[in-house]
Amino acid sequence: MTSVRVDKQHDGSEAAESASGEGYQRGLGARQIQMIAIGGAIGTGLFLGAGKAISKAGPSLILAYAIAGLVIFFIMRALGELLMYRPVSGSFSEYAREFIGPFAGFVTGWTYWLFWVVTGITEVTAAATYMTYWWNIPQWVSALVFTIILYGANLISVKLFGELEFWFSMIKVTAIIGMILICAGILTIGFSDAADTASMTMLWSEGGFFPKGIGGTLMTLQIVMFAFLAVELVGVTAGESKDPKVTLPKAINTVPWRIAVFYVGALIMILSVVPWTHFQPGVSPFVAAFEEMGLGVGAAIVNFVVLTAALSSCNSGMYSTGRMLRDLALNGQGPRVFTKLTKSGTPLIGTTVSAALMLVGVWINYVAPGKAFEYVVSFATISGMWAWIMILVSQIRYRAAVRRGEAPESEFKAPGAPFTSWFALLFIGMVIVMMGIDEGARVSLYCAPLWALLLGVSYLILKSRNPENAAFKR
Repeated sequence: MTSVRVDKQHDGSEAAESASGEGYQRGLGARQIQMIAIGGAIGTGLFLGAGKAISKAGPSLILAYAIAGLVIFFIMRALGELLMYRPVSGSFSEYAREFIGPFAGFVTGWTYWLFWVVTGITEVTAAATYMTYWWNIPQWVSALVFTIILYGANLISVKLFGELEFWFSMIKVTAIIGMILICAGILTIGFSDAADTASMTMLWSEGGFFPKGIGGTLMTLQIVMFAFLAVELVGVTAGESKDPKVTLPKAINTVPWRIAVFYVGALIMILSVVPWTHFQPGVSPFVAAFEEMGLGVGAAIVNFVVLTAALSSCNSGMYSTGRMLRDLALNGQGPRVFTKLTKSGTPLIGTTVSAALMLVGVWINYVAPGKAFEYVVSFATISGMWAWIMILVSQIRYRAAVRRGEAPESEFKAPGAPFTSWFALLFIGMVIVMMGIDEGARVSLYCAPLWALLLGVSYLILKSRNPENAAFKR
């Protein structure tokens, strides 16, 4: 039995003691957790992927983000309920192991690790794409340099990691708010080249609110859901938060206004100033918007901001992969070498292995720079959504355990659950169906069975060699 498990009771003090026993340093304060939570929802999916989504759905993308954002809130409240029950760095992998079964925990831990490896490739790809705005540098060169730099940054203490993420997120938040204010100024005061045509009526005058039909909007759901991937990262920080019982609920409750401002609000402003027909895949809608407004300097600034956003997400990915590998190792479901920590509390071996695999992104950018982002987005989306599915199913099973008197009630109950959790599961199921219909996204569904087969065989080998490690003990 590892230190992340609780033997008798699951009250707040024992949960905290359990988490602290994992060997990590509680170096993440309230403001850092808040900004990690905010910044986790603002990344490549919004800054780069939205360009393709706008070209596919037009203004109706706003509605897609709003509905998907509501589903994300249901997922985060389900996670919050579990976190207040038992805050550990293993997070949803631990909950899947406890409430669904050891195999579910095994699959979730390794799949979430893979998700962040693939997402790291995605973010490095995006960062390399942004570099071409200023210099004609081969994408693979930029991807290699960024991967090496971020690996070095992740060897620092968690406190400094939190501080870096705080300022990365602050840059992203400030930039989006600034862009919203500029667009609002164009609509009300009237300045820049776009002032003559800027109007809220552009949300429906350029072919209607659904210019590509309802089907076009539905086909953007995988891009929309990808934009929200990483909001669950706050769950992984539970074992290193100074006061998880206070900071985590506050961070989770900011989800609605984060989505309302940074996604819905930003898109309403942009599409009211620049016609949706002017946006195209592979080009950041924020950069394109400023260029359409005749604000060339503004476009350069935004390009720097979105570059920062991509590197921030990749940095978070390296942080998460090392912790997830260590949780698997602590539970006997991964190589023991991953349990080792540096003096500063960093899982060095797990982070190193993950960073090495992220170098695959360099190869992808070398052989297929034009398709690199589309490939990795598809696979990252399906693997990331598995974590959401496990969060929801674990929360439903946890509620059932509470009703049977087998587990204490959480202090942070999800409103409307378990009905909201079932609704979120159905929505995710619909997104997966849409991915199967979309030829570009279908590649991820081909890869998923192969990954599942690999995990199944690995688990059978693990169970045959050490049955004790294939069982969860309280």
